Amino acid sequence: MKRLMVITTIFFGSLGVSFAKENSNQIKLDVAPMRSTLKAGEKQTTWLRVGLEGFQIEANKKRAPVNLAIVLDKSGSMSGEKITQARRAAIDAISLLGSDDIVSIITYDTTVSVLVPATKMTDRESIAKAINSIQADGNTALFAGVSKGAAEVRKFLDKEHVNRIVLLSDGIANSGPSTPGELGALGASLMKENISVSTLGLGLSYNEDLMVQLAKKSGGNHHFIEKSTELADIFRREFEDVFSVVAQSVEQKIQIAEGIRPVRVLGNDSDINGQQVVTRMNQIYSRQNKYVVIEVEIPSSEANANRELANVAVSYTNMKTNVTDQLSSSASVRFSSSAEEVEKSLNQSVLVDVVALVSSERNKLATKYLDEGKLELSRKTLRDNVDYLSKNAALVPNDKKLAPLSVSNSVQLEQLNEATSTTDANAMLSRKGQLNLQNSLDQQQRSATPAKR
Repeated sequence: MKRLMVITTIFFGSLGVSFAKENSNQIKLDVAPMRSTLKAGEKQTTWLRVGLEGFQIEANKKRAPVNLAIVLDKSGSMSGEKITQARRAAIDAISLLGSDDIVSIITYDTTVSVLVPATKMTDRESIAKAINSIQADGNTALFAGVSKGAAEVRKFLDKEHVNRIVLLSDGIANSGPSTPGELGALGASLMKENISVSTLGLGLSYNEDLMVQLAKKSGGNHHFIEKSTELADIFRREFEDVFSVVAQSVEQKIQIAEGIRPVRVLGNDSDINGQQVVTRMNQIYSRQNKYVVIEVEIPSSEANANRELANVAVSYTNMKTNVTDQLSSSASVRFSSSAEEVEKSLNQSVLVDVVALVSSERNKLATKYLDEGKLELSRKTLRDNVDYLSKNAALVPNDKKLAPLSVSNSVQLEQLNEATSTTDANAMLSRKGQLNLQNSLDQQQRSATPAKR
């Protein structure tokens, strides 16, 4: 029978921040408003951040075993250097696996083949030999490839393993189900089984909408890989993430106080049911910060009054102890007629996370305009987003998140400035970078590929 562990919390209402009691083998819960003091006498909106931080895995300590399916596109477009680099990257990556880890190798073109059925890593030479035999030919049955990978993972599926599919493709799915909606639905169903899918899109011809939806809905990562020579590095970074999972099956229930209206949630797919916000995450990595931010509308309140904002309950499977942990916390704000007091109460860390996620929404708008053929409007939206990020970065001089995001948006803008239409190579490159950035922000993807000038 699964044991249940509970963490008590200490709440400092006047500060609007609460902290879980320290435990080195527990994730940390932090609930905080962007400002702990709000202006009295006026109706307003503010932001609340609900953050989780994965505990640190000690070096050379035993980690959770992984149950991994590598699904490789071997359609005709992968011929030559691409398939050569893919083989090398896969062999290099499996060398990182331990004897208790489980791996399967699936290839797909017009049809799907199980090259290595799910097995423990006891015969590395045979697995590497099988990978080296892969040759490129045929169409792209992507949906079937992922489905077969899931079938291999299910052979050893349990909550004590980190269950992951790593999918590589360079082309458009043209055999079987092939829309973002269909692949997103597959990802959502796999997440319910505690299986995540990380997608690696190679070159300019793959369908980024489809690959991002599959990763996002399953709780996996998405990587845009411009050159095949980058494959080995991305594979290794992806495996490092898999090895560092400390929590799975994470569920957060955020009860917004009566009289306060939840407006929107950024940072993860969430359900708003009246006063309750429910959000689920497949996995949290060691030392990773995962969070959602909630915009709330607060009615006018008198000076010196205190008001509770929300109560938060979190449950997750602890991958070190194999038990279900529960956390709880709360946050509140006070009201003041002093503008100086309101300004001093700004939580810069929350500001940074809110600005990052709002910038993702603005970046999505640029993508929408690009898809509608409105090239100049897409450029203007990115330009405005660069200004928005730069101005807010100036408010937090020591922050290391907003300035790089400004650079990423600038790179995408430069690519669009060089585009002569919404369908040329520069526009395609910008669009892929946009979706890659949006997913990495929304999922707080630790191993996101940085933008390059």
